Amino acid sequence: MAARTSALSIAAQAGAALSPEQRKYNQLVARIEKARTELLAWQEQLPLFAQAHATRMQPLMAELAAQRRQLVLELASLLEQPGWRKAERQTLRRALCEQAADLVDSEFIDEAAAAELRALHDQHADTSLDDARREALDGMKNMFEAVAGVDLGDEAFDSEEALLQRAQQRLQSDAEREAQRHEQAQAQRPSRQSAAQRKRQAQQEQASKSVREVYRQLASALHPDRADDEADRVRRTALMQRVNQAYDKQDLLGLFALQLEIEQIDSAHLARASTERLRHYNRVLAAQLAELQDEIELQVSAFGMNFGIEPWRRLNPHKLGPVLEDDVRQIRATLAEVARELKQLDQPAGVKRWLQQERQRQKLDDEDPFDLPF
Repeated sequence: MAARTSALSIAAQAGAALSPEQRKYNQLVARIEKARTELLAWQEQLPLFAQAHATRMQPLMAELAAQRRQLVLELASLLEQPGWRKAERQTLRRALCEQAADLVDSEFIDEAAAAELRALHDQHADTSLDDARREALDGMKNMFEAVAGVDLGDEAFDSEEALLQRAQQRLQSDAEREAQRHEQAQAQRPSRQSAAQRKRQAQQEQASKSVREVYRQLASALHPDRADDEADRVRRTALMQRVNQAYDKQDLLGLFALQLEIEQIDSAHLARASTERLRHYNRVLAAQLAELQDEIELQVSAFGMNFGIEPWRRLNPHKLGPVLEDDVRQIRATLAEVARELKQLDQPAGVKRWLQQERQRQKLDDEDPFDLPF
């Protein structure tokens, strides 16, 4: 990769410094190669991380689900005992209902256990789990309609995923209609571009023209009809496939690399390019870099969402091991905490301590329901 970057860079001529456009060109080439390396690293490391995460985390998550289910059963058993004060019974019921609601849809809980958890929740909650979820979905629906200004109709949704999907569809549909109205209005309006708009359009056309010129040079040199024999025809056909792929992506560096490969140009050729031609090349390269950066951002965002990584955390695709180790440490700490709670609930004195701690936790939740750190 480093050799390719060096070959595509412009070297300073003896006794002359690089021009501003040449320096910008070299900077863009280096940044594009760095972005490509990072994107490739994400594409290679994500499946490895997912496999390691499944191997290390899933057994622990299954163990945690089993322990939390045992905690719900222990709370249910305690609630069957007489003598609780009203506040204590309320604390026990709330803890049971919260744990049961979190567990009922867990992938590590089978259907029979889920049905048992649902029944225990509904027995001790003021509102059944189904009714509570319907109310929550109705609230989410009303929020979307108020904040995003979309009409989601009278349909009742049975999951957050279904509601979010419908909201996205409506937003996209509204955006498309707005775009069509804008295009129609623009078409009916006399075309009066500003000088800046005309300049930008001309620059974009020139940049595209520069890419087409490189493509045509390659296509002309690699035309299969110019093959000396069948083996040469096969080679040219394979190279043209790469040329077409690079052109479809507007990958100017890829086209340059192919020109170097077939010795159509050398590094001195780029050094002789005019300032105006380099300016066009730099616009294309800047667009390539922006696309690569967007793709990297999508990879990182998807990784964070799939594995519950905080969005503000800086991630390096070559250093994902510590991320997994953090997850393992956290779940082991949670396992130890649930084991401690179960041990407490097994003794009368421990139950009293647990009730005090749980009441304090519930109070903090009521004061800061979103668990914000301020």
